[in-house]
Order: sequence, then structure tokens, then C-alpha cells
Amino acid sequence: MAEPARSPADPPRPPAVTPADRSPAPGPAAVPPDPAAVPPDPAAVPPDPAAVPPDPPAPPPSEPTNPTGRADPSPAGGRAGGSPGRRAELGRLAEVAGLVGLVVTQPLLDVLGRSPDFFLFHRADRREILLLVALVTLAPTAAVALLAALSRLAGRTARSATHTLLVGLLLAALAVQVGRHATPLRGVPLLLVAAVAGAAGAAAHRRWRAPGRVLRLAAAGPLLFVGLFLFASPTSTVVLPRGEGGAAGAAGPGNHPPVVLLILDELPLVSLLGPDGRIDATRFPHFAELAAGSTWYRNATGVGGWTPYALPAMLTGRYPQREAAPHYSQYPDNLFTAFGGLYDIRAEESITRLCPPSRCESPITPEQGMGVLVRETGGLLRQLAAPVDSHVDPEDSYRERTRAEAGIDDAEPVPADPKFRWDSLNANQPARFTSFLAGLRPASRPVLHFLHLLMPHSPWAYLPSGARYDAPGDLPNDGDGWVDLARRRHLAQLGYTDRLIGETLRTLRARGLYDEALLVVTADHGVSFTKGAQGRGMDALRAAPGEVAWVPTFVKTPGQRAGRVDDRNWQHVDLLPTIADEAAIRLPWRVDGRSARQAPRAETGKVFYDRPGEPTPIPGGVPAPLAPPAPHPLVGTAVGDHPSGGTARVAALSAFRAVDPDTGRLPAAVWGDLPDEVPDGTLLAVAVNGRVGAVVPVVGRDAGGRRFAALLDDDRLFRAGANRLDVYRVAADGTLRRLDLS
Repeated sequence: MAEPARSPADPPRPPAVTPADRSPAPGPAAVPPDPAAVPPDPAAVPPDPAAVPPDPPAPPPSEPTNPTGRADPSPAGGRAGGSPGRRAELGRLAEVAGLVGLVVTQPLLDVLGRSPDFFLFHRADRREILLLVALVTLAPTAAVALLAALSRLAGRTARSATHTLLVGLLLAALAVQVGRHATPLRGVPLLLVAAVAGAAGAAAHRRWRAPGRVLRLAAAGPLLFVGLFLFASPTSTVVLPRGEGGAAGAAGPGNHPPVVLLILDELPLVSLLGPDGRIDATRFPHFAELAAGSTWYRNATGVGGWTPYALPAMLTGRYPQREAAPHYSQYPDNLFTAFGGLYDIRAEESITRLCPPSRCESPITPEQGMGVLVRETGGLLRQLAAPVDSHVDPEDSYRERTRAEAGIDDAEPVPADPKFRWDSLNANQPARFTSFLAGLRPASRPVLHFLHLLMPHSPWAYLPSGARYDAPGDLPNDGDGWVDLARRRHLAQLGYTDRLIGETLRTLRARGLYDEALLVVTADHGVSFTKGAQGRGMDALRAAPGEVAWVPTFVKTPGQRAGRVDDRNWQHVDLLPTIADEAAIRLPWRVDGRSARQAPRAETGKVFYDRPGEPTPIPGGVPAPLAPPAPHPLVGTAVGDHPSGGTARVAALSAFRAVDPDTGRLPAAVWGDLPDEVPDGTLLAVAVNGRVGAVVPVVGRDAGGRRFAALLDDDRLFRAGANRLDVYRVAADGTLRRLDLS
């Protein structure tokens, strides 16, 4: 439409500046005026000033725009008021980062932050820990972001759908973790609820802006989780130690003998006792040999049921007072720093790292390196993300490498005792013990030999002969039938530990160290196998203090030949002052314990720490012997042909088809299921090659679907090649009915 004519008297007006002039709106280009068009008539009547100007023509339809005038690639211009495509992508990335932080970063760093022993065991240094934290924090988000970026190649619709799907999946994974902690749901029901929660969350995220804004705020979470891990968790002392510290002890008058300190783990004194209250020499001949040549402190108790608290108390002489990582930076005054000025130190630690690098360096270490840390952390994430509870003790992952895995040459001679299957043990014993034995040699300077050996601690995997066997890691340790099986497995592994004690004594004698050495053998704590109170926590301590607190403690002084029993009130804070006195070392700090060279305590009561700074009084007195599980009369008897009387399902049945004892492994654990019509309490006889090896009860089906399990701890039942396994149902009158196995 032509512009209205103006009066010649009107002054010229500048053109109005509009936003369209600053940035032309998208759309079709303006059509230039036609030169042939008729010009406006100057004589035309001017328009009425009071007239309302007509509305400007509506602009042609165009794509949604953002403030820069560029089309927004996000659907419908983006939820956030038409934000640019780059900002929209950053927002999506922030949402994913927030969810991944809640699903992956927070639970992993929370568990690892409360488990400094994980890093100590694997000898992880600061660089490796920080790198693992970076991987845990960044790698999952980067992987999800890469997937999102690839979906962008398929177009805006595919990109939007992929983001919604990822949000739903991550919300479902978060719902699994929350549901496992807040509800009794497990397995498929929990997965179904989590799937519904994820779908609902994804729909809400797509429909409304608020969920996306909340998730973008949550993107700050990973930084917070990392900060808590590095500066506020128990592991922070391992990542950011405050220095080695620790003053060396002063040499006192007297000789400085070689010191051999062997600390076992999870060994109650009552497991070693016979009916007469002495060491059962039939079952444990080498412990009995040790007691016959040393001072047995029969009334000795540990100070705590958890190694990261109990072992530092033993090696510092102080009761646990605070929660801290078992690290030299937190316990600078300890056995190693006191002896390090005078003694060479060969220390093989497992759960702790109390020996500073400047004082000692372990020649043999467990599996370590970033690959191992990443693999173990991945396994931890699978446990955390699973819709079922984990029955595996985290400490069970601290598996010692075998001699073959460690690459150690077999330099030790084979013992003359033909019953001691050293050839099998060489392939299966922990590498730490091998290194410990290798270091037991005379030296020009005094040497402190230290070994903390995770024996007979679970996982129970050894027969008394030294042969290994495989069993499910989630077998229950408590309840009808299960607690008896757990104790049998514990005693079998204790039989193997007895052989290791015998080899230590043999090595010391063969190398001329036995007479001149100060030899100390003990354990950090016990464990209860009392029904309804299995373990080593406060419930177990209250129900069975004799199993949890009392531990074997033997001290052989230089030149000692005759054994004796001392029933003084020994507590494990007495260990360090006793060793220091015998080695003529003056400790430069105050200790809570007292040396065995001093007068015994006047009080008879004891204390036990479930948590640092919270002592629990327990009565004194040597615990009464606990009879081992009595074998059923059928055990060891030969069985002939019996009629069939039902069916049973046995796991790993194929392992009996080709047995090779020379590998050091035997299928000694048998477990399976029975039909529901077989009542609980029914006895089953398990036989190999026609001889009964165990009689066990049928129990209620456990979480793994098992109704029975047995340990065949006599490896003489097996032979090379094919072996026959039979399971019989034992009737009340003693008759047997063979079960068909599948």
C-alpha cells in the first residue's frame, strides 16, 4: 500500500527504527518496488489525524527463533523459552551428569570412602586413587554423552527420544538403589517398580520444565561427592596423608634378637581346644608343638572385632579411640616406627599399612595397579546396582595371589613328612606366606619379620591337607544346618593353617633362627559360630564372648625350650610393650598396655571395642572348650547298592567326572536342592566312591535355592579321574534310599 501524502509544510521526519531494522526477521525477502507503479498524487487529500491506522500486515509464518534470530534445533524451540541449540545440549548434558552422579558416583565414592582398607590392601598410591576417582566421576557421564551425541546424527526427533530414554533408564537405576534400602522388595518385583518409576519420571521430565531444572541443579552433585571423598571420608587420610611421623624407639640394655611376629585372622581360641582345655594335638599338632615350646597366654583377648581397629591397637599399645584408617599417617607411633631405627623390617601387611615407606617396603604385594582397581570397582558397582542384597563379605575380595600368580620360584625344599602335601600347597598357599618364609634367614643386623595372614579367615576354601575347593560365596553362615556347615569349613581351614604354622617352625629350625628368635603367634580377633549370633559384632560378643574375644597367643622368648601356661589378664594392647621389652627397645610414647615382664593386672575384667572410644566391659576368665561338631556314625562307612527313593538336584555335578588331585583342587563342597515334599530335618548322607563323607540335614530353601550343602573334608575320598557321587536319604531307622541326581 502506498504511503499517505504529507503536506509540504510538514518538516521531514527521520525513519522509525524498529527491531526488524536491526535484525531482519527470517522469512521471504522483501519485493523491490515496481518502477512502473503509479506515484502517489500530491493533491490527494491528507488522511484524518484522528483516524486509527490500519494494523500492519502479519509476518509470514517462519520457524521458531531464539534471541539471535537463528532457528532453534530443539523441538518446539526448546522448553526453556527458545534457548539456543548449544545451550539446550549443555542443559541435557547437565541433566545426565546429575543423574549419573546419583546412580554411580555417589554410591561408589560413599562405599570406597568408608573402605580405606580396599586401597591399602591393593597398595594403591595417591595418583592411582585420584585417577580412579576421576574415572568414577567422569567416565560414565562421558559414555552417556557420547551415546547422546551419536543419536543427534539421526535428527532432532531421535535426539529428543534418546535423551528421554536415558533419563528414564537412569531414574529406574536410581529407583532400584533407593528401593533396596527403603523397601523390602527385591528381585523382579523391585525391577518392576523401578521400571514404572523410571517411565513416570521420564514422562514428567518431557512434559514439565521443573524436573529438568532439578536435574540440572543436581549436576553439581559429583563435585560435592568428590570433595567429601577427598576431605571428609576415612579414605581421605590415605589420599592426603599428613606425613609419616613416628619417633624411633631407643635401644635399651640387652640383646636385640630377631623378632618373628605372625598375626592370624579370625581365629577363636576355643577352635583349638580339646576337651581337656589344652591345644588339641590330634587335630592341630603344630599349634600343640608351638605351645610346648613357648609361653601360652591362655587368658588373652583381642580389643576389637574389626581388623582396621584391632590391629592398630595391637601394634601401638593403645586402645582404639577414634575412627581412622589403619595407615601410618594416622598411627605414626607403632611397632614399625619404634623398631625402624635399630631393626631392618620385613613387613607383609594385608589390611593395614602401618609401616611407613621410609622404614620398610613389602617385597611381595597383592594384586595391584589401575586395572585391578577398576575391575574391583566395577564389581562393586554391580553389587550396588543389583536388585538383590549381596551376601559376600567385602573383605572376601582380598584374595591372596598364589605362588604361580606371583611368579615366585619354588626355592623351598619339600618337607620329609609325606603327609604334608607341600607340593600342592606350593601352588595354592598365599604369596605373602611364601615371601615371609623366604625372608626368615640369619642377618648381620637385627630383623623384624612381620606377617598378617588372612587365615583361617573366610572365605573358607582350604581342606586340612591344603587342597582347595570351590563353594558359592553366598552360602548362609547362620540358621539351621548352615551354622554347623560354616564351623566345619572354618575348622577345615584352621587345619590348613596348622600346617602353615608347622612349616614356619620347620623353617626357623632349619635356618638356625628358632633358638635365638623372639617368636610371637597370635590372632587379632575370633568369631562366633553360636546359632543366632554368628559373626563378631556386638550381638555375637554378648551371646558368645568366649568365641569372639579370646584368641590364641604364644610368645617364645630367645632360648626358651619348655612350654608354660600364663593365665594373667592379657589384653592385646599388651602385645607391643611385651615385644619391645623382650627386644630391648624403649618405646618413646605412652601405652595403655603392660609388658608381660611386669606384674599382671590386678583387675580381672576386660574391655572390647565394637567402635573406637566405646569400650564394652566383658567378664574375665579362660573360656570353656567348645566341642567340635560330632561326626555322624555313618561318616567313613562304606555303602553298597540301595533302592532309589526320590530325586535331588546337585550343582557342579560335572566336577566329579574328571578329578585331578595334582592340581590342588577337589570338588569337596556339595550343594543342591530337593523337592518340597522332603521335610526339613531329613538327613542326607553324601558319599564319594562308595564311602560316606558327610551327613547333613535338609533345611529351608535359602536365597540361592539350596536346601542342603556338605563339606567332604577328607581328600582321601577322591581319586584321579572319574569319581562317583551319591546322595542318600537316611530314614529314621537308619536305612538308606538313594536319590537320583541331576
